[in-house]
Amino acid sequence: MTEPLSTPLSLELKPKLAPKTKLRLDQKTGKYILLYPEKGLLLNPTGAAILKLCTGEQSLAAIIAALTVEFQSDSAKVSAEVLAFVQGLLDRGLLQAVP
Repeated sequence: MTEPLSTPLSLELKPKLAPKTKLRLDQKTGKYILLYPEKGLLLNPTGAAILKLCTGEQSLAAIIAALTVEFQSDSAKVSAEVLAFVQGLLDRGLLQAVP
């Protein structure tokens, strides 16, 4: 098991789903679920919005900017939430950084 990163995430990091994960919309509940081997993580609307943008093509800075507009919220608050969420999924191996 790898140790969690102790350094702050770079806003230039381009996260994407790890190969073992899939983002799916549950037709029954209408909520997004992050599926990974033998488990699933039910996402709230904010988590789903973040992961929809984690394609490996956009930097964290671009994701934060897009969500700040989408949720009409303070960029510092959005930034803190996105960075914490992404860091947690990176630590669990559910996201990976694209070089």
